[in-house]
Amino acid sequence: MSTLLVPYYEHPAVRPAEWAAVLAAAPRLYGVVLNPASGPGDRPDAAFARTAAGLRAAGVTVLGYVDTGYGRRTHDDVVRDLARHRAWYGTEGAFLDQVSSGIGEFGHYERLAAAARALGCPTLALNHGTGPHPAYAALAELLVTFEGPWSAYRHTPARAQAPAPGALACHLVYGVPPGADVAAAARERGARVHCAVPGDGPHPWGTLPHGLHPPR
Repeated sequence: MSTLLVPYYEHPAVRPAEWAAVLAAAPRLYGVVLNPASGPGDRPDAAFARTAAGLRAAGVTVLGYVDTGYGRRTHDDVVRDLARHRAWYGTEGAFLDQVSSGIGEFGHYERLAAAARALGCPTLALNHGTGPHPAYAALAELLVTFEGPWSAYRHTPARAQAPAPGALACHLVYGVPPGADVAAAARERGARVHCAVPGDGPHPWGTLPHGLHPPR
């Protein structure tokens, strides 16, 4: 199974070599999160469309990024972004960010999951950033149950973030030093999918995962 999820939030016209490295790693990838403008943006972006097409041709699942604001964004606004991703970039899945973890918002996300399926997204990832209520495991293929710095992750107890049966767990770790074996650490904590990047600060996902290097 391919175990690397890549949320790389840089423009292909600005970072073409880095995107080429992502494409070259296609056999290793669980998927790539496409995020043109904190979502699909207000109009199609030709560079992102070409990038998405290249990834799909290489067999990579492309997930469209949509912020849900921990349930504060309306159903219609989120579905509009999902539909734009499908229409403009041919995404085969959705990466819903800032997803609530409690059962109180479960109905909202259940409806969003149904809408994503109806739009033609067979792969759905929910980024809770922490362990959610077990009910969410029935909604998605992938639950992000940790997003945070390596300094915190390395002290997380083994298996502490594994989801309920029905979805794979994913851990997104930033500020990772060279040589840190995040893949092994993720497996110990019940996650079969992960991403580890060296970047830190407000925009860590503007750096490539360890092990992906632009061609020289």
